[in-house]
Amino acid sequence: MEQRLDWALAACARILRPVVRLALAMGVKHPHLEELLRDLLIEEAQRSWRQQGVKRPNLSQISVTTGLNRKAVTAKVRATVDPLPHTELSAAAKTFTLWLQMTVENEDLRRIPVTTEDEEPSFERVAKLASRGNIHHRTILDELVRLNMVAEDNGTAELMADGFVPVEDLQSMLAFLGDNGRDHLLAAVSNTLGETPRMLERSVYARGLTLEDCEKIQLLARERWAGLHHELAREMTEAVDRAPADSKARIRVGIYAYYEDDEAAPKKSGSGPPQP
Repeated sequence: MEQRLDWALAACARILRPVVRLALAMGVKHPHLEELLRDLLIEEAQRSWRQQGVKRPNLSQISVTTGLNRKAVTAKVRATVDPLPHTELSAAAKTFTLWLQMTVENEDLRRIPVTTEDEEPSFERVAKLASRGNIHHRTILDELVRLNMVAEDNGTAELMADGFVPVEDLQSMLAFLGDNGRDHLLAAVSNTLGETPRMLERSVYARGLTLEDCEKIQLLARERWAGLHHELAREMTEAVDRAPADSKARIRVGIYAYYEDDEAAPKKSGSGPPQP
């Protein structure tokens, strides 16, 4: 049991190191992280007990599960507040994705009128379809222009990016980091804990190459992802349209690449073939 605890802590350290890097860069201090970790421990302990059939776990059950004293558990009186937007609910993201899908079959649709009187494609029609008419197209267009993902000129709108990555908006970027990182880790954690069905969570790794080669490999992954992205988006859109109104299941499929010049890496002689 002690060895298993050491393994788990080592895995947590690898996961948390990038989180700590982000926290320090954003000015987050130890008291903030300590309070956040305490709250998350309590919330996850409550979830665990509820999954076991205990609707309202008591203080003693939460205390034993988390290792926190009863006073610390009692001090948490409300759920953790999340000030970040939920990326999957963004009308701007849905509109951008649908518009991008349309350009796969017709590249000329990267530039379309904001509105039209006839049945020709327009941003208004795309936004209405993507948001199911719940948000005015002008609001969505203004948001995409603010994010520098769409340009508006003389009554037309033009795509300026090939993926919804709002790099000009820190709050949105943090939201995507949180959502994408959470679901990636949830897939890995689910597999590690032996839950079923098994989730897709794979990567390939190599060490002992140049930064130039790393960039070439990343470009290859980006090119392949572009095609897969459109195929997945189309399939997901169709699945949502045909699902019953009370359906609540969700799915996120992603891809990532990270490279760096690792000074702590072994010399070339210690390098090996790519690892799965």
